[in-house]
Amino acid sequence: MSHSSSAQPQSSPASVASLAGRARAASRALAKLSLGSRNEALLAAAQAIEQAAGPILEANRRDCLAAEASVAAGKMSSAMLARLRVDERGIAQMARQVREVASLPDPLGRRLSATELDEGLVLYKESCPLGVVGVIFESRPDVIPQLASLAIKSGNAVLLKGGSEAAETNEAIVSVWRRSLGRFPSIPPDSVLLLHTREDTLNLLSQDRNVDLIIPRGSYELVQYVMQHSRIPVLGHGEGICHVYVDRAADLKKAVAITYDAKVQYPAVCNAAETLLVHQAIAAEFLPQAVARLKQAGVEIRGCPATMALLPNGGLVPATEKDWSTEYSDLVLSVRIVPSLDEAVEHINRYGSHHTDAIVTEDAEAARRFMNEVDSAGVYQNASTRFADGFRYGFGAEVGISTSKLHARGPMGLEGLTTYKYKLYGDGHTVAEYAKGLKRFTHRRLD
Repeated sequence: MSHSSSAQPQSSPASVASLAGRARAASRALAKLSLGSRNEALLAAAQAIEQAAGPILEANRRDCLAAEASVAAGKMSSAMLARLRVDERGIAQMARQVREVASLPDPLGRRLSATELDEGLVLYKESCPLGVVGVIFESRPDVIPQLASLAIKSGNAVLLKGGSEAAETNEAIVSVWRRSLGRFPSIPPDSVLLLHTREDTLNLLSQDRNVDLIIPRGSYELVQYVMQHSRIPVLGHGEGICHVYVDRAADLKKAVAITYDAKVQYPAVCNAAETLLVHQAIAAEFLPQAVARLKQAGVEIRGCPATMALLPNGGLVPATEKDWSTEYSDLVLSVRIVPSLDEAVEHINRYGSHHTDAIVTEDAEAARRFMNEVDSAGVYQNASTRFADGFRYGFGAEVGISTSKLHARGPMGLEGLTTYKYKLYGDGHTVAEYAKGLKRFTHRRLD
């Protein structure tokens, strides 16, 4: 007999605790599933997403119509609208990412270490699920299949709270997942649950008994709000202030292409570049080429005094102090000419958000120093910051990007949704024998 219904009750402040409890029960069922069962459920969900393309796109059309009116009224940014849109290609990408996750190795039950404490007393460290993960996100409904697939593969239940701007799309996608999971007797549909209101968000943050981790994905304001109000550990990034530094030893063709891609390819996301730093020795040669190409794409350039002096007729806007610490999520780029690699590193560590930063250089020593000294989750040489993504890293999908230094850092895939436990196997061993000196520990690492 399978679980029958895709529906879940509309949540209310009183019911969030109940939903969290149901998620906890579902997580315990998931943790017992074989890898084959988890993968089978994911492959079925990928197919269900493709088959439900029509209803999902229609729900998204309605959300986008309302959002367009909000953008016109100045109540929503065009960047948020861009993240909201789903098209047929997006549906195919959702299904592909779920299948990618299904193809990954099992993250559970991995033996991380083995130590013989004494003869017949062996300690193992093994990976296991976190349990219940709450994810609060804005605008992007495509994160639901990423989150759901990663959660189920890693044996976790997930409580989702999307923004009101994507309410109908989110509801349509979650319904597809719950219907698909309902075909499998061993997998509770409550493995994937959707919350609906702002009050639900606040109530979710207090469910420390049944929710193990909160991951906020969205604006700086959202992340700060969650961090300040949560009784549960929070993992996320506040902003994506990413940099491209063009070194004095840069290949100009690479530098122009990387700068353009990092800013223009998809400016609304957190791994798009917001500031371009240029070594003064190469600025006069590089900046006219780069700015000309960026301007063709409609990028507004906000320049430091040296940049303004170099391009007095370039249609640039003078940069303010605030620009260096601003995440535009739009076709705006601040540009600063720096006298040295040291100054570039200092600028990034001062103004950046510890997300992703790139150096363009053919000087191996300059690259080594940059990548060692810049304090960010991702540091690149001769590559666009846009590569900071779980799918591109080979994780299948991502839960989000963490700028924290605890538990997970950078794009979070399956490993970020696991923790570990210690398993100790003995044969009647007691501590008293060691306390009295009758026995001694061997502490021998095992292969």
